[in-house]
Amino acid sequence: MNRLFEIVYILLEKGSTTANYLAEHFEVSARTIYRDIETLSMSGIPIYATRGKNGGISIMDNFVFDKGIVSSDEQMQILSALQSIQEADKSNSYSALSKLCGIFKMENPNWVAIDFSDWSYHQQELFSTLKSAILTKHVIRFDYYSRYGQLTSRDVEPTQLWLKGNTWFLKAYCREKNSVRVFKLTRIKKIEYLEETFELKDLHNESEVLFWEKKAENMISFSMWIDKCMAYRVFDSFDENQIERNADGSFIVSACFPLDEWVYGTILSYGNYAKIISPDFLREEIVDRLKKSLDNYL
Repeated sequence: MNRLFEIVYILLEKGSTTANYLAEHFEVSARTIYRDIETLSMSGIPIYATRGKNGGISIMDNFVFDKGIVSSDEQMQILSALQSIQEADKSNSYSALSKLCGIFKMENPNWVAIDFSDWSYHQQELFSTLKSAILTKHVIRFDYYSRYGQLTSRDVEPTQLWLKGNTWFLKAYCREKNSVRVFKLTRIKKIEYLEETFELKDLHNESEVLFWEKKAENMISFSMWIDKCMAYRVFDSFDENQIERNADGSFIVSACFPLDEWVYGTILSYGNYAKIISPDFLREEIVDRLKKSLDNYL
């Protein structure tokens, strides 16, 4: 049955094709394809075959989706959105995108390419597992490393994948903490897909509000001088309105982030090509960490 529907979509997309092409595409014999065409024709689908050099299998032009329901701009928006979804989930080789391209008689916009995987391709597998658990409302279990390196096992009810500041997070209801938590994907290890399902909870609850209020309270504004040789990193890490270029080519960056190990790590990663201008306590903390780092080599 799936092959019959796909034949229709291929004909809508291509207009006309040959039995040999379809046979190769589906890895069946040409005789099987002709039987499929006969089945479709008997079912009322206006498919016909013509002989000769320019012959082939076609579907009548009047067998199309009623495109008047949506405008041409809306059709392109639908296809563009579907293409982004296909990039996020490449498990289906012949997706809804291809089918609608045929129905709308438009080419794939191909406007975005997304690769969730790292170089080991483990990240792609993680994304697939999380997506499936979110959509089917299955509980998952995984090991998680906190920002301080503490390892815990968590049973969670996953609700959303979230991209924030070039970093992916999982939003989920944590059964251990009895509240909504946000987990950084790179710290999730040994994920296990459980058979148990759950009922979706209202995420806009007091626990989540308190979580984000706590994050907001921990924000810090700081200024940092960065050498001109780090220009490529400056524009990768900060917005243009946070960057001021000096006459000698160096930069003054003014930013506001949650004060955590990420901020310290980012500042220290510039080595001797950067220094904190303000606030004083942050500069003193960086100096102290540099001294401790130096002690490791003495």
